[in-house]
Formats: sequence, structure tokens, C-alpha cells
Amino acid sequence: MYDKYQSPLSERYASKEMQYLFSPDKKFRTWRRLWIALAETEKELGLPITQEQIEELKTYQDDINYETAKERERLVRHDVMSHVFAYGEQCPKAKGIIHLGATSCYVGDNTDLIIMTEALRLVRKKLINVMAELARFAEHYKDQPTLAFTHFQPAQPTTVGKRATLWLQELCLDLEDLDHVLGSMKLLGSKGTTGTQASFLELFEGDHEKCRRADQMIAEKMGFSDCYPVSGQTYSRKVDTRVVNVLAGIAQSAHKFSNDIRLLQHLKEVEEPFEKNQIGSSAMAYKRNPMRSERIASLSNYVMSDVMNPMLVASTQWFERTLDDSANKRLSIPEGFLAVDGILDLYLNVVDGLVVYPKVIEKHFMAELPFMATENIMMDAVKAGGDRQELHERIRRLSMEAGQNVKEKGLDNNLLELIAADPAFGLSLEELKKCMEPSRYVGRAPRQVEEFLAEMIQPILEKNRDVLGMKAEITV
Repeated sequence: MYDKYQSPLSERYASKEMQYLFSPDKKFRTWRRLWIALAETEKELGLPITQEQIEELKTYQDDINYETAKERERLVRHDVMSHVFAYGEQCPKAKGIIHLGATSCYVGDNTDLIIMTEALRLVRKKLINVMAELARFAEHYKDQPTLAFTHFQPAQPTTVGKRATLWLQELCLDLEDLDHVLGSMKLLGSKGTTGTQASFLELFEGDHEKCRRADQMIAEKMGFSDCYPVSGQTYSRKVDTRVVNVLAGIAQSAHKFSNDIRLLQHLKEVEEPFEKNQIGSSAMAYKRNPMRSERIASLSNYVMSDVMNPMLVASTQWFERTLDDSANKRLSIPEGFLAVDGILDLYLNVVDGLVVYPKVIEKHFMAELPFMATENIMMDAVKAGGDRQELHERIRRLSMEAGQNVKEKGLDNNLLELIAADPAFGLSLEELKKCMEPSRYVGRAPRQVEEFLAEMIQPILEKNRDVLGMKAEITV
């Protein structure tokens, strides 16, 4: 195992559940389910197929003779026909009706659509669990004042919980997109070599209605409500673009979250989980690097760049089909899903173990609060009889002096002392310090958290109670 390339998506990042969805075993089992669905449909629509033949197909549905298929593929260089041959070896009575009227894309494309749909459902499950964990975090810290930042410069305060709702709202948008795409997924059905269903029209002796019903019946047997009404040999590759766009949207949101956590960890205000025996640096033993958040960012970059693959494939398909999509699809679709799967596991792991340091947050907050409280101080002084324009100019000059003390001399912020010493304000240091209650400056942030969670998030979580409770384990 050490002498050939191993994908890090399988070795380090993606869950076993997601890996199985894109495994050969899942693919070939799905092929056999599709062949059974086709045979059942053809029998029900009047073709001379027996129940005995169908039962024989079902007997070997999950008992795949891989070695026979491999040996046959070495000879004929065609994967679908190799598996038709192998299935026929196990099912001699049904051998002649396997794949009847179908082309390779009947199993290939329908399987891709089935697997992408199941993979989207798994992504959805993990996304909702991340949202639930973020909601708990936001509720817990809804009242914790903290410096907000615009341009990464201290700005009007917010709360730790309110900031978490910004991350959460982006995931809400992702869920909306995911549900839209998931709700629109259809099967290709049995369209034939150029999408005209000519072979099925021949089988059903010119009965157009039976051709139409065949598509619908196969879709229902495979758990879908419908098939795409028209196609070439393949389903439109724009479907792949829509799917990967959803994955990229989740990656965008996760990247934004990871950036914020990395910056907060630099400030020592919030820290991602750090295990007892974890090593942050091979050289600097004291370091606690935000490894998980960095990995989220790295994998997210990969997924966002992956969007170009299905776009290029879809835009360059010729007429009813070409095969230059195949190799690209084998890479871009599974790896996009595997990467997002790893991203969501990391996201859940980080949020579940986030450590908040209120004392550090308060220290940073109080160092900047005098500047932010100047408007309130000015209003109090005006109420006591001061001139607003004059006081504004005085505060401006005193703020510049205090800022100079902090930046050039390394001193603490002494703006309050400077204001107290200026008789124009008529306020004592004691009175000024009463203005320094952090909760006075966070506006509606706590209420916004409550309203957002109650009105937007709780209905989603309540509706999806059956998928909650996941815990994420990361490999490295």
C-alpha cells in the first residue's frame, strides 16, 4: 500500500459513509438494481420476461462476481458489457434479458444521478448538524459583548453569539440551495443511444405510451418521482454543474468561518479544539496552531476551484453525446463530495469544541471602549449644558492624544482620564466610568440572536430532528 498514490481525500479527510457512496461496490450494486428495475418494468408492460428470471436476478443482486467481470473487461474493453456478461454467468435463465433495449448510459448515468442524490442527502444531514451546533453556541454566547471589526479594525461592539449567527445565516442560504437542487434531481430513465427511445419503441411494437410509462416506472422503482423529459444519450451535464455549485457554496461559507476563527485565535479570544497530546509545531513547542480551521480553508479552496470542471464538461458536449466527460466526471464529482464531506466533519468538530476566553475578550473590549463611548459621553455633557460642536472638537483632539499614547508609547488607553481633566465636559472620572458598561454598546445583538434562532433556525432543526445528534471524528 506504500508503493502507489493514495488519495488524501480517502486517507485523511472523507468519512467512510461518503467514501462508500462513490465506491465500485456501490456503483455495481446500483447497476444490478437498475437492471432488475428495467426487467420488471418490461415484464409489467407486456414483454415476455418471467418472474423466475427476475427472481434469479434478485438472488445475485448483491453477490457480484468481480473477478469474472474483470477478466471479461480485459478481453472486450467495455465495463458495462463485462458486468452484463458476469451477471449472465450467475443468472443463466435471465441472461438473455439483462440490459434489454438499453445503452451503457442506462446504468452509468442513472447510477451517477442516484449516487449524487444520496451524497447530497448525506451532505444535507451534516450541514444541519453543523447548524444545530452553531445555534447552541450562538444561544450560549448571545449576551457576551465583544469587539466587532470592520476592515479588521475595532468597530461598534457586537456579541460573540451574534457573530455566530452570521456564520449560521450563510449555512441557511446553502441549505436553501441544496434543497432546491435535491428537490429537482431526476433520473435519466431509459432513453436509448441518442435519447429517442427507438429501441424501446421497437420492443413495445410502436406503443409510445408504453415508452413513456417505462421511464416513469423505472424512476419510481429507484425512488425518484420522475425522469428528465428529454435527453441525448446522457443526462444534461448542467446537472453536475448545479450539484457542484451547491458544494462550492458550502465551501465558501466554511472558508469564511475558518478565516474568522483563525483571526480570533490569533487574538486569543476564541480557540479551536486542541487535544492534550496534539503538537502545534515541530520547532516551537508552545504553539497552538489552528490546524482544523486551516484544513477547512484548504479543502474549501479545492472545492471552489472544482466548479470549473463540470462547467467545462457541460459546455463542450457535442450534440447527443461525446465521451470527453467521462474521465473528468470520475474525478471532479466524487472528489468534490469527498472534500465537502471532510469540510463539514471539520466544521462540526471545531464548533463542538470551540473555547471562548471571556477575560481576553473583555480586556480587548475595554481597551477600545473609551473611544466608542465618546458619543454617549458627549451627549451627557451636552445635557449638562455643554456646546455640542465645541465638545466634538475637544473629544477629537483628546482621542488623538490617547491613541498616540497607546500606539507610540505603549501606554494604556487614558482617554477617560483626559476627558475628566477637561472642565468643558463637567464630568468626573467616576461618572465617566459608569458609561463603560459593555452591554450598553451592543445594540440589539442579543435580541437579534434570539429572534433569528426562534424564527429561522428552530423551525429547520425541528423539521429535521431525525438527523440530529452527529459527532464528527477527524482522522489527522
